[in-house]
Amino acid sequence: MTSIPGEPQQLAKTTHPLPTDVPAIAGIAEWLGGDASHDLDAVGFVAGLGDHLRNAGFPLDRLVLHQRTLHAEIRGRTMVWTPDAEVQVHDREHGVELTAAFTESPLPRMIEMRKPVVVRLDERNAPAWNHIDVLNDTSLVEFFFVPLFNAHGPVATAFFCTRQPEGFAPMQRAGLERIAPALRNACELRALRTIVLSMLDTYVGPGSAQRILAGHVRRGEVESLDVALMLCDLRGFTQMSNRLPSERVIELLNDYFDCVVPAIAESGGEVLKFIGDAVLAFFHDDDAATACAAAIAGALRAFERLDQFSAPDAELHAGIALHYGKVSYGNIGSGHRLDFTLIGSDVNLVSRIQTVCGSTGNRLLMSERFADLLGASRATTIGNHNLKGFADPVPLYTLIE
Repeated sequence: MTSIPGEPQQLAKTTHPLPTDVPAIAGIAEWLGGDASHDLDAVGFVAGLGDHLRNAGFPLDRLVLHQRTLHAEIRGRTMVWTPDAEVQVHDREHGVELTAAFTESPLPRMIEMRKPVVVRLDERNAPAWNHIDVLNDTSLVEFFFVPLFNAHGPVATAFFCTRQPEGFAPMQRAGLERIAPALRNACELRALRTIVLSMLDTYVGPGSAQRILAGHVRRGEVESLDVALMLCDLRGFTQMSNRLPSERVIELLNDYFDCVVPAIAESGGEVLKFIGDAVLAFFHDDDAATACAAAIAGALRAFERLDQFSAPDAELHAGIALHYGKVSYGNIGSGHRLDFTLIGSDVNLVSRIQTVCGSTGNRLLMSERFADLLGASRATTIGNHNLKGFADPVPLYTLIE
């Protein structure tokens, strides 16, 4: 354990109970590794730990647990417990480790040394980092920072804070260090769960992620679903790629996805995959008409956001094809390399309809089945069209605006 310079050489004798007996510490460690804490969500877990420590005699006035994660947008999550208050949750974006609040705090030093750090404060030496959101209480007197490491690096960090004038007694700090391994194990298990779910959610979508976690992982294990299908394709992508530097093309492609993907999600759809500059999504509901209405809502939201996009070197336009049909939803691939996807003739049909958007200039086209479910008052025919792979001409419709 390391003390930051400025801490008194000797702390005043404490007047509050000292949890020095083995049962008190062992009880908290047992709770951390037991079923009771295992079944709690993250907020309930932090609240339970704070309550257990307080009930065991620790003069704990604030508990901060920062959990590392692996997420495309979030570097970690910070949860803050105080007695008789709801747990606060702060998601930290990537780059927070470069801010002055982090670099000027004791945290980099603690992580480098892999040892707990004690910081004593008073009105004369309150540092700038004391004013960050989770520590912005000037009445806190002592901070006990405890790193939670495994063999590969930091898993989480715990801050134990007190207003007690004499701070934590040495035996209390020792008690907190004693429970640190059990706390680390609990945090690591939770981190692994979160990472697995966030990675699956990021790369295959929330619905597919839940099916994979439920055990649907064998090749050929598929289910039949009736869904509204959407295929959204960026117009002029080849010309854009030939005209602009590759870095700028990637930026614009991400801008395009930022318009389309949230629009689909907000309308109840799920993006299954990106196919180059195209987005394949589906909308599932027990009522077919409801699924089609949701798909139209998602398409219109996407168009609205694309129309609002402005850049000096490019415009973003898309063509969207819609169809309602039956798909096989599940695993295909080879050996242990699988793809969780949609397959079937109706997926082929929506793909072929999408090509007609480009050839006719219509930015939204739908199949006859989709148009019937949407309602005659909302769709109008553009005639029959020959589609590659389909023997007979296929009637197509567009939206009445």
